[in-house]
Amino acid sequence: MEKRGGGMAEAIAKASPARLRLAQNIVGWILCVLMAAMFVMAGLGKLSSRPGMVMEFEEIGLGQWFRYFTGALEMAGAAGVLIPRFSRMAALGLAVIMVGAIVAHLTVLPGPPTLPAVLLVLLLIVAWIRR
Repeated sequence: MEKRGGGMAEAIAKASPARLRLAQNIVGWILCVLMAAMFVMAGLGKLSSRPGMVMEFEEIGLGQWFRYFTGALEMAGAAGVLIPRFSRMAALGLAVIMVGAIVAHLTVLPGPPTLPAVLLVLLLIVAWIRR
């Protein structure tokens, strides 16, 4: 008797390369839009001098210019991930910012670096998809 319903791995193995590329493209766009939305919100929070951001960057100790610099980079990265030609480099640039955020949370800021770590993983997935 033949076994039916081989599972996800078997379904992927049977899928055509064109279908896999289409699925990868759809997942890539969904992640890019989500990352753009997250980093627009984060960048606006830094650029609009939200009190929590001002205090957080005071704790880091690099001055408020670094808050503006980080916010501008996040806004540029948010735009960049939506432009296919720049998507990979923008995702990698934002990933570097998230590494810095993780280090800041582990050394200076209170609380675990959960959000920056999740965003780092998602950005690396975007960079891999857009290779």
